[in-house]
Parts: sequence; structure tokens; C-alpha cells
Amino acid sequence: MNVLVTGGAGFIGSHVVDLLCAAGYTPRIFDLVSPSWNNTHVESLVGDLLDPGVLARAMKGCDSVIHLAAVADVSEVVTDPAHADLVNVRGTQFALEAALIAGVPRFVFASTVWVYGGANGNGRMLDEDTPLVLPNHFYTATKLAGEMYCRSYAELYGLEQTILRFGIPYGPRSRPAAVVAAFVARARAGEPLLINGDGSQSRQFVYVEDLAEGIVAATSESAPAGVYNLVGDESISVRTIADHVRELIADVPIIHVDGRRADVETRRASAERAALHLNWRARTPFHEGIRTYVDWVTDTNGSPSSATRSRISGSDDTVFRQDPTEL
Repeated sequence: MNVLVTGGAGFIGSHVVDLLCAAGYTPRIFDLVSPSWNNTHVESLVGDLLDPGVLARAMKGCDSVIHLAAVADVSEVVTDPAHADLVNVRGTQFALEAALIAGVPRFVFASTVWVYGGANGNGRMLDEDTPLVLPNHFYTATKLAGEMYCRSYAELYGLEQTILRFGIPYGPRSRPAAVVAAFVARARAGEPLLINGDGSQSRQFVYVEDLAEGIVAATSESAPAGVYNLVGDESISVRTIADHVRELIADVPIIHVDGRRADVETRRASAERAALHLNWRARTPFHEGIRTYVDWVTDTNGSPSSATRSRISGSDDTVFRQDPTEL
């Protein structure tokens, strides 16, 4: 089975390509940059999502597409919303159109649990059928637009689509700006940890290798199409992350700064549908995952050229420079 991974050169994408290789798939990487994570035998195409010709060549002969490419750093989204719109919205439509023209039967789209911001679960955990509300954050708006485009292509043109709403990924190869990676880097440098607001804001994190397993499970020909939450069971506050980092690395000071505008607060999302239909659950407790990440950074200094510690036996690769759903 040939699988195109857009954004495959990035944080999440490289782990997905690892696991696809280990599971016997034939991945192909499409990204703005060449792969960095020790993989030389996986086919890699360097190109822009907004270039239909290059995208069409990338889709040729593929049985499914895992569309991870996105502007995911919320600070970058706020700084340049026009660029985020081009990549996250128009780029997704370009990818859908290219898949349709190439006759690719399955399209897997990376969304985010941020879409539940402001949703009312009536006292229950939020599931995939929870009614959504208009988003406050532009990043969320771009991801909801992508979801709607996927649904439209399914209804109008029969392109089978699966939407995956990620929790907040963390782990080896993380983007430096992500909260766990940023705290670890500052603590290792002996610098204070900067917390927006009081630190009580919480998220459902998911260890990146667990997340990759869920993505690959959703890509299987036997997996029912639909919407799935890929989240960890725990809800972790920013202050808790800081406490873990200080315990593991150094007792550096904490400095509270102004909270971010339009920050998203959600209740806990349920992963029961993924457990039922994809046989997937997040397996790594947060305290274990963050320790593994700290060990990885210590061993490699976060360098792609260094040997990496991973429980997945396969190889690494990359796709579009943007990775989904982190903050």
C-alpha cells in the first residue's frame, strides 16, 4: 500500500513514516524540506502544497494520503494569518483536489481538539458528535475549514475521508516552540520557565509515537472512515508540565507573563470511538513520556544527525515543513 504523507519531514510526520515502514507500507514524503531523521531509502519529494503540478506528481500511484502539512505554531498563525490561511485552508483544498484527480481512494486529515473550544458537552466528555461552535482562534478556524472541505469532497465527489482530531503532541523530534520542548530547553540552559497566565490552563497531551500508531491505524484499508479523537486520557496543566521539568532537569524559577489572547479552553475529549473502531488508545502516561523526551534530548541534543531512541523499529522521514496541532 503506497501512502503519501504531507508534512512527513516534520515532528509528527517523521514518526508516522517510521511506523508505516515498520508496518510494511510504502510511504512517500512530500515536504518543503528534505528529510532529516536518518532515513535515506524512503522516496521524498520537496515541494509546496500550493504548487498543483508538484502535488499531482506526489499523489501519483498512491492508495491513501495522510495530510499533516499545516502551520501549527499558534504564534506564527497570529503573526501571519494570511499565510496560515493559504497553507491550512487553500493547501488542504489543493491536496483534496490532487487526490481526487489522481484517483486516491482515502484521504486522512489532521485536525485538532481545539475545534471543541467553547463546546458544551452537557456535563459529559466531548465526543466526535458534540456540536461545535464558532472558533475564537484563527488556527482553529483554519482547521475547521479543512474539516469542512474534507466533508464536502466526500459528499460531492465520493473521496473517502477520515478526520483525526489530535491532542497536543509531544516527544522526540518536537518543534522547539512547543510548550514541553520549550520548557525543557530553558531548564537545561538554567533559564526561568515562562508561563502564560496562572498556568492552570490544561490540555490533553498525546505522546507522539502513540499518536503515530493512531494515524496509521486510521489509514488501514479496514479502518472505518469517520471522525476520531486521538487524545491521551490525562488532562495536564501548564503548571504541571513546569513542575515535571523542574523535577527532571533543574529547579529553575517560574515567571508568569500575560495570558495569550483567544486561548482555547476545552473539557476533556473522549477517545472511545478510536478504541472501538481503530483498536487504539494512548499508551504512554505523561510522566513517562516527558521523562523519555528529556532522555532523548540529553542523548542527542535534539539533533537529527544523532542516533535516536525510539520504541518504533523502522526508519524516519519527513514531509511538509508544517506539523499539526501543537501549542
